[in-house]
Amino acid sequence: MEKEYLNLEETIQMFRAVAQSMIEHTDLLTKADQAIGDGDHGTGMRRGFSATLTLLEENEFTTLAQMIKQIGYALMNSTGGASGVIFGTLFIGGAKELKEKEQFDADSLRILLTSGLAAVKQRGKAQPGDKTVVDALEPAASATADYSSLQESITAVVSAAEAGMEETKTMIAHFGRAKSLGEKAIGHADPGSISMFLILKAMKEYIITAQSS
Repeated sequence: MEKEYLNLEETIQMFRAVAQSMIEHTDLLTKADQAIGDGDHGTGMRRGFSATLTLLEENEFTTLAQMIKQIGYALMNSTGGASGVIFGTLFIGGAKELKEKEQFDADSLRILLTSGLAAVKQRGKAQPGDKTVVDALEPAASATADYSSLQESITAVVSAAEAGMEETKTMIAHFGRAKSLGEKAIGHADPGSISMFLILKAMKEYIITAQSS
């Protein structure tokens, strides 16, 4: 029978798996950013998620919101640059509306992504089509509206994020160093959108494994 939620400890383990995955993808993210950015996105995300891993290993949490908010601060304080601000804002903004929830279910995923998206857009002012993380995050957040099953929701979310990430290859950037490249940025995916996809993909892999065990 499909499990409808992760308990708090399982959710902590999920984000540990996310952090480990992001660290493992350092080279991929570095190469993506070298193509159209400063080339430091991979090492920045590695710093941020290494700090996240340490946070999750050395602290105890009583609610989802508390844990996810602290991940946000770890990312904001350790990643550096615009990526630290944006991904930190995503988690901090997502945590605000989770209140006292102790289980990570389809509704928690919806709240995390929709509230996180709103915070990111307010902070960075990017809109869909600007070739940023928003191009993967917004369709991912929208996909949560149609599902009450956690596994079905995260599966749809990852598919939507991947499609959004791929779509950034057709876009001219409106933010960051890539903005100065104009049409030369076409053909390359936005590194932030790649990171967004990888975070959600790692969440999906953990959820499916946890629900099948």
